[in-house]
Amino acid sequence: MEQLSQDDLAAAGKVIAVHINYPSRAAQRGRTPEQPSYFLKPSSSLSRSGGTVERPDGCELLAFEGEVALVIGTRARRVSPADAWAHVGSITAANDLGVYDLRYADKGSNLRSKGGDGFTPVGPALLSARDVDPAGLRIRTWLNGKPVQDDTTDTLLFPFARLVADLSQLLTLEPGDIILTGTPAGASVAQPGDVMEVEVDAPASGLSTGKLSTTVVQGTVPLANYGAGPRTDETQRAEAYGTPAPEETATAPAPVLATVPVLTPGLKAKLESVGTATLSSQLRKRGLNNVSIDGLQSTRPDRKVVGVARTLRYVPNREDLFKAHGGGFNAQKRAIDSLRDGEILVMEARGEKGTGTVGDILALRAEVNGAVAIITDGGVRDVTAVGALAMPTYFANAHPAVLGRRHIPWDVDLTISCGGATVQPGDIIVGDADGLLVIPPALAEELADDSLVQEAEESYIAEMVAAGHSVDGLYPMNAQWQEKFRRWSAAHAAAHTQEAPARKAPAQ
Repeated sequence: MEQLSQDDLAAAGKVIAVHINYPSRAAQRGRTPEQPSYFLKPSSSLSRSGGTVERPDGCELLAFEGEVALVIGTRARRVSPADAWAHVGSITAANDLGVYDLRYADKGSNLRSKGGDGFTPVGPALLSARDVDPAGLRIRTWLNGKPVQDDTTDTLLFPFARLVADLSQLLTLEPGDIILTGTPAGASVAQPGDVMEVEVDAPASGLSTGKLSTTVVQGTVPLANYGAGPRTDETQRAEAYGTPAPEETATAPAPVLATVPVLTPGLKAKLESVGTATLSSQLRKRGLNNVSIDGLQSTRPDRKVVGVARTLRYVPNREDLFKAHGGGFNAQKRAIDSLRDGEILVMEARGEKGTGTVGDILALRAEVNGAVAIITDGGVRDVTAVGALAMPTYFANAHPAVLGRRHIPWDVDLTISCGGATVQPGDIIVGDADGLLVIPPALAEELADDSLVQEAEESYIAEMVAAGHSVDGLYPMNAQWQEKFRRWSAAHAAAHTQEAPARKAPAQ
């Protein structure tokens, strides 16, 4: 193992990149190529670990892609797949960077979008191709220390030797040439100040390239009007961030996301102070009778949960599809790894109880990310360890089997069904010992306010019943009791106002 040097960069006459090669990426893009396809990156785009890359002024979509890079060791021309690997001298880690804002400009060549100075960091160490199994490598990427890509080379659409052989049919691969072999799912967008790290290792032997580190800086020189300028749209944003482009999902309706601020601290405090039984009755008054997630148990029934829904859908297992969608950084891992403070992951498992949909490691990852809870209408593995977490998990039953027995993790952040309820990304989820409710965000504020009023009324009713009054006319309150309640409320409010200055007095 040796460190990649400036001389190694100078020896690279060609940098060739593969478009799609990992099943997880193909599933993400919604297309699986029959044959490999390529594009060229200029050798001037190469850089070493520890450097910076500039996001051009006026651009917003600087995307990263962790990849395994092959460095040609001996000249290859018209070599067979059986002989091709012998022409690879070493491997290293690479980051195939590009600005999607300029993707339109060069009719698919990617010259400007992916050819900028520093847009191909490689290194830091070179591993001899003789010391590694090309089908036994692992590629991982971190963004600001958080893992975002994790996949292996054992299920590639086009094995490395096939790429070398295919390219050598029409062009001569010279020593020092570099081939970028594709990226798995999880590639996304980096912002100025972000640190990207990519590592390739061989778990069987313990060999590693080390982490290839690159920091994003903001460019300050605008692109001149005598060339193509930045241009973006929702298709490019979707592809850069790693979600299917709109034309790839035209047959499916898009999820209806909340268009109002969802869960402010004040609203959250209100919802935490009222019970789901009260909220349920208020929802019923508004004609919403099918908003409870039913049939689940909780690892922490003592905990009240209030959070914003993220969603994940499993489909029934089909072995050929599981090979493409189930491994690597699949939809399940992407959903859990992207959870943030205040979010609740809700999973659609079709009520299938014969396998697990989450286990201890992924549940721990959700908790570390700040998730409020995990909800699944399927099974949970490692239930003792999951139950030891402070974060509650709601589930149908415990089961030791992995999800591949019955499920394929399919897609994220779309409208799903869980426990008999429809859940959309952005819905507010409230849970306590009585159950789980799905609250449309547009109704949440008024629902919380009316629930507070209802609970005040019920506290008064309970006090009156405890004092010996009959429930006849009191529960629900008739006009006479309503008037008594108003006087009681006014008296309590006045007493609270008088107490407030007294509580503050010692501090004055």
